[in-house]
Amino acid sequence: MTIRITWKRVVLALAGIVALALAVAWSGAINVAASSGHWPITNWFLHWVMRNSVGTRSALESPKTAADPQGLVSAAGHFAASCAACHGAPGMRPRAVFQAATPPAPDLARTAKQWSDRELFWIIDHGVKFSGMPAWPARDRPDEVRRMVAFVRRLPTMTPADYARLAGGIAGIAGAPRFEACAGCHGADGRGRGQGDIPVLGGQNPAYLEAALRAYRDGHRFSGVMANAAALLSDADAAALARRFAALPGLGEAPQVRDADAERIVSRGLPNRQLPACASCHAPGKPYPVLAGQKPAYLAARLWQMRGDGKQVDARQSQATMPVIARRIPEEMVDRLAAYLGARPQ
Repeated sequence: MTIRITWKRVVLALAGIVALALAVAWSGAINVAASSGHWPITNWFLHWVMRNSVGTRSALESPKTAADPQGLVSAAGHFAASCAACHGAPGMRPRAVFQAATPPAPDLARTAKQWSDRELFWIIDHGVKFSGMPAWPARDRPDEVRRMVAFVRRLPTMTPADYARLAGGIAGIAGAPRFEACAGCHGADGRGRGQGDIPVLGGQNPAYLEAALRAYRDGHRFSGVMANAAALLSDADAAALARRFAALPGLGEAPQVRDADAERIVSRGLPNRQLPACASCHAPGKPYPVLAGQKPAYLAARLWQMRGDGKQVDARQSQATMPVIARRIPEEMVDRLAAYLGARPQ
C-alpha cells in the first residue's frame, strides 16, 4: 500500500513531532543536571557550533587590531578578581566549584593558542551562551577588551612570578584589604604603576573620587574593570578609599608644556564652536576632577571615548555634559589638549 504525501499530512506530522517534544520537555525526563555532563556527541556538536559562530562573527565584527599589550596591569587585576576563580591562573588552580560546571571553564594557558586575537576579542566582548562565559560588563569599552585579549594571549608563557607582578602581588589572596586590592592596579602611591590607562589618583578631589566609585558601582559610569572592583563597596568604603587616595601626592606636579592653541581652549574656550573653557570647571575648588598632572594618555583616551558616546546628543538633556563638550573639541586638538592639560601645573 502506498501512502500519499500531502501538505496536510506533512503539517500534521510536524505538529505531532512538536507536541511530542513539548511532552518530553514537560515530563522532566530530560536530565539537566550539571553533574551528568554531556554526551560526547552533544559536547562535540555544541563546541563545533560555538567555534563556527565565533569564527564568523569575529571576522565581521571584531576590530582588526584586537589586542593592546600596553595595559596588562589593569587586565591582570581584573583577571585576578573576576576570571581566575573559573579559569585558574599561572601558579593557581581554578576553584573546584566552578570546575564542576557543564562545561567547565577551560584552562586558558592551554587553550588561548587555539584562538586568534579577533576571536578572543569577540568572546571576551560578547560571552558565550550556555557556557557560563559572560559578556564584558560594560558595553562600548573596546579599549578594556583589547587589554584583556593581550593579557590572555600572554597566559601560555606567563610565569607565576610574572602574574603576581602584573596583578600587584595580591593575586589569589582571598579577603585582601580594600586599599591593598585597589593598589594592585593603582599603586600604593596612587600613581597607577606607570600604566597609561590607569589614572593618577593621588591629589585628586576626594569628593570626585567618591562619586566616581559610586557611579561605577551603581552602573552610571561604564567600565568592566571598575564596575567589578567597586561592586561590593559600601558608601563608607567609597568615602574612605577616596580620602586615602586623594591624600597622596601626585596631581599638579608636572612641568608646564607650551601650546598656544591648547592654552586658548583651556583658559577661554572656543566660542565659535560653543566649547567652554576647561578651566571654568576643572579648577581648584570646583567639584570636578583635577586634570593638572594627569597622564596625557589617560586624558586622551577618555576624550576619544566620550566623543564616541552617541547616547548624549544635547547637554541640556542630561547631567552627562562631557560627551557633548568632547565632540566640540577639534579632532586635531584632542591629543594636544590632553598633553597640555596633563602637564599644566595647578
